[in-house]
Amino acid sequence: IQIQIQILFVTNLNINKYIHNSLRVILPPCTKPIDGELVLITGSGSGLGRLFALEFTKQGAEVVLWDINSNSNEQTAKLVHEMGGKAYTYAVDLTSREDVYRNAELMRKDLGRDVTILVNNAGVVAGKRILDCPDELIERTMKVNCHTVKAFLPQMKALNHGHIVTIASVLCLFSTACDYCASKFAAVGFHESLAHELLSEEVEGVKTTLVCPYIVDTGMFEGCKIREEVELLLPPLEPQHCVEQAMNAILVNQPLVCIPRLTYLPVLFRALLPWESNVTTYRFMGSDKCMYPFIETTKKQVTNGSVAVA
Repeated sequence: IQIQIQILFVTNLNINKYIHNSLRVILPPCTKPIDGELVLITGSGSGLGRLFALEFTKQGAEVVLWDINSNSNEQTAKLVHEMGGKAYTYAVDLTSREDVYRNAELMRKDLGRDVTILVNNAGVVAGKRILDCPDELIERTMKVNCHTVKAFLPQMKALNHGHIVTIASVLCLFSTACDYCASKFAAVGFHESLAHELLSEEVEGVKTTLVCPYIVDTGMFEGCKIREEVELLLPPLEPQHCVEQAMNAILVNQPLVCIPRLTYLPVLFRALLPWESNVTTYRFMGSDKCMYPFIETTKKQVTNGSVAVA
């Protein structure tokens, strides 16, 4: 009887959560104020990282910019300063655990405070098939996409205040960039495990948001193409739109956002359909080979001596 009561309680709780989340579509929740928060963004020198810095500045937050490229990072800081915001730049090699921890401590000494919002945005892709990809490139991709969570989570938990944002990708569910997709799939698993851990420890003041966008038109996946007919329904995302949608989710403490909404379907299909059905769908869409043109583009760039890592 006790087990039956518990099952009914959990079922009722899930129904209430479903109704609550459904109502959010009709009655959007209030956004939280983040003015004065200290936001650290990795990969802030370009692309989504730079746009996140500008959007958080618009909301009144101060930004800490971590990127391995000092010149581009300073350009981001300049844009923030022109908006009247505060930005602090650090050249950080995210593949080095020691460099991450050293710069975390340096930042605390410089600013006299700790990060309250962490945006794990940085990522690279080797652009090779798995057997053609040297081990060091695979390891670089995995390390860059790993989190800086351990450097900042203890302080967030101590204050029971903070927000951890993981920029992953829906590509980790069905694409063929083995190193990149594997690292983003690991990022999703890491993020979800962290979210459950915080809930089990009842650390209610530390929020998490997992952002899973489709291909974003930042140049990182130049040449990547799906079937033309499908691309009419699912074109590459405009970076500004992607960041705005992510910010909307962050400001209402939304646990997960897939951008665009159509990409919630692969998540659903992956859970409900047999493996063979998913494979058939991916092949129809051209997702199984969408990275092949990108690989060829990368080869040409290498031949011309002009490879850029986003």
